[in-house]
Amino acid sequence: MLLGLGVLELAHLRSIRLTMGVTTSIFFLGAAAALAWCAWALWGVRRWARGPVVMVQLIQLGLAWNLWAGPTRLASAVLAVVAIAVVVGLVHPASTRALEAAEEVG
Repeated sequence: MLLGLGVLELAHLRSIRLTMGVTTSIFFLGAAAALAWCAWALWGVRRWARGPVVMVQLIQLGLAWNLWAGPTRLASAVLAVVAIAVVVGLVHPASTRALEAAEEVG
């Protein structure tokens, strides 16, 4: 989602708001890269990556809450379901055991 927002912002750059468009794109693309790094770290069973990913999912839940009214209800529901699924997966006892076991070994 963050990558898409960054690309869309770049695609809609206008000279009247060039600075805002570029800095917004840099922010979204940087956030997407950081989240991808955390996802890669979780794939490698790195415990430190769980916190940032959970934080992003909580922000996504807040965004879903704000989008609930009107024609964005479907997007809101999809965002909420994905965020909840990720958080549940990350706090599941099996995930916690795997992350703690990797911490003890490493």
